[in-house]
Amino acid sequence: MKFYDRENEIITLKKVKEGAVKGSKMSVIVGRRRIGKTKLIHEVYKNENFIYFFVAKKEEKLLCEEFVSIVQTTLSVKIIGKITRFADLFEYLLQLAENKTFTLAIDEFQEFYSVNRSIYSEMQNLWDKYKDKSKLNLLLSGSIYSLMKKIFENAKEPLFGRANRKINLKPFSVPVLKRIMVDHHPDYTPKDLLTFYMLTGGVAKYVELFVDENDLTHQSMIDSVLHENSYFLTEGKDVLIEEFGKEYSTYFSILSLIASSKTSRSEIESILEKNTGGYLDRLENEYNIIKRVKPVFAKEKSRTQKYLIEDNFLSFWFRFIYKYKSAVEIGNFNYLKSIVDRDFSTYAGRFLEKYFIEQLKATNEFSQIGTYWERGHKNEIDIVAVNDLDKRILFADVKINKNRLDLKIVEAKSEKLVQKFKGWTIEYKGFSLEDLR
Repeated sequence: MKFYDRENEIITLKKVKEGAVKGSKMSVIVGRRRIGKTKLIHEVYKNENFIYFFVAKKEEKLLCEEFVSIVQTTLSVKIIGKITRFADLFEYLLQLAENKTFTLAIDEFQEFYSVNRSIYSEMQNLWDKYKDKSKLNLLLSGSIYSLMKKIFENAKEPLFGRANRKINLKPFSVPVLKRIMVDHHPDYTPKDLLTFYMLTGGVAKYVELFVDENDLTHQSMIDSVLHENSYFLTEGKDVLIEEFGKEYSTYFSILSLIASSKTSRSEIESILEKNTGGYLDRLENEYNIIKRVKPVFAKEKSRTQKYLIEDNFLSFWFRFIYKYKSAVEIGNFNYLKSIVDRDFSTYAGRFLEKYFIEQLKATNEFSQIGTYWERGHKNEIDIVAVNDLDKRILFADVKINKNRLDLKIVEAKSEKLVQKFKGWTIEYKGFSLEDLR
């Protein structure tokens, strides 16, 4: 699959590289696994010699042996003597960069915690010593969000405050996903596009898998995910188990409940029969996997809120694969497909709402976009979009089936809100699956 999007990130990284001629620069790229960090790095520096290190979980001296070989081959230099400490190799590169500018990319940077965590303090000392007189463009990438956040945002950590730029790499946007569909499956149906969005969430690796296998219809994508030896069957565990460590079973139980529409803390705690406040806080603020959602216009201290899984694929994985893992284990994939088929309209409805919210955000017309509901989930309105500048507000209903749209119901639900916006332009719209074309 060809390279898509990332124009702003490419501009940023090239600008930092240009600035390194006046003194070393440190950039950080953070993003969940499979998001495309490595591919971005290689795309930016593909026409130049740059050093790329991947930090695997092995002995420091073995890593250094591998890295020394890469340096000698890439920069056409000869390193005399045996280097067994990463700090010594890093110092050598900083000294080498005193006479010429080059890029050093270290991927899965957080894995130095497993190799030798003193590497971070050693790098900090060397960076402070050499950065002003050397010309190294240092790029540090990592996919375990909690560890990368700790390394660079915790004031007690040695590399805190050292980075010049930080890029939080996001999934492909809705317009980009649509462009990919047009390029590779121009005759797509609205259901195909919704399924593509719902299953990939714009995560580059998943998009690439579907494109490369030409699985771009609704049914072929479901078949690709739900079959024996599918890449996707263990993906949720592969992505998250290292983040959560020994307590992963509790986190997985919480995420499975959220994916199954048990979105309030009280619902989750009543089922698990334990206090989940700390777990929910870490899932939101440390792991960046869920988000707390409040109704549009709700006060900061409002207790009317719910939790949603940010990542589309992980939501699907917990809702259908983890929840029915017994069926997965005995290979009954036809049963799983029948469950997905039965629940598709109900489950996909939320992602149709999310799709249109992202689409409205991409227009840059609104200052605030969200959903609205009152206590007890009364008067729920799927989308509320506000333009403070033009004093304009949009209320939208979203349904899979166009025939179920009823704007009169939306008008009735928004009656209390409209009274607070006298003199504003009020607009009502209905979005359905057919509008995805």
